Amino acid sequence: MIEKAAQLPVDHVFFDLEDATVPEEKAGARTKVVDALNALDFGARTVAIRMNDVRTRFAYRDVVEVVSGAGRHLDCVIIPKVQHASDVHFVDHLLSGLERELGLEHRIGIEVLIETTQGAVELREIVRASTRTEALIFGPGDYSLDLGVLRFEIGTADARYPGHQWHWVMCEIANHARAAGIQAIDGPCVDFGDEEGYMALALSAKLLGFEGKWCIHPNQIPWANAAFTVSESEIVRARSVLEAYAASRANGHGAAVFDGIMIDDATRKIAELILERAGSSRGGEQE
Repeated sequence: MIEKAAQLPVDHVFFDLEDATVPEEKAGARTKVVDALNALDFGARTVAIRMNDVRTRFAYRDVVEVVSGAGRHLDCVIIPKVQHASDVHFVDHLLSGLERELGLEHRIGIEVLIETTQGAVELREIVRASTRTEALIFGPGDYSLDLGVLRFEIGTADARYPGHQWHWVMCEIANHARAAGIQAIDGPCVDFGDEEGYMALALSAKLLGFEGKWCIHPNQIPWANAAFTVSESEIVRARSVLEAYAASRANGHGAAVFDGIMIDDATRKIAELILERAGSSRGGEQE
């Protein structure tokens, strides 16, 4: 599975030392991750580990052993169940010491998992806790558990709720991420055979400002890529908008009518961002 991950059409791969690894296997899992990072070529993919909760006995050694053994090949550390800015400070300082000790030439980033109610209400402080932070990630499973909303189908939409069940917290995550200039990423959906359900969740996340979604199975990768990759029709329309706006400006006008809508400088910025995104992310993140 680790070898396969190095070949998958995703932007980001992470090795899970937390919930997917039982306590008896934590030490052995670290060794497997170090061996994989040193032996495999992940190309342009961002490569990360999800460490254990900073409040556990496993967290410290997760960071020390993996970074000491393969820090030159590690891009990010994902911190789960972040509740306070101090959780991020702990990992930030630990990484700083290791980077100096090992003489690493690159700075290892941090990705923050928001999956507790405490973490959600302290987002303002958490997102500013480290300049290493590259993404805020929504974790629907532990978040729903913390709220007391008990459901085995983690990350799926509960049809009994009249609307978007996680609208508030996802809006908070997206807004704080955007204000900090980092990415907002949606978490997993455990029903890896439900394409329609996954696509609906991905679209909701995209419309709230998220830039990608986790995949827990290769089945989901093409769905994530389809949901978050800019389509050819969107590219064509964005280019046409820019051409129409440029023509309007050349005639001394700050606004124009294009395809039945009013376009102006704000529209130009939207079109430019669409074209910028078209050349970057595929959208999928593989656990």
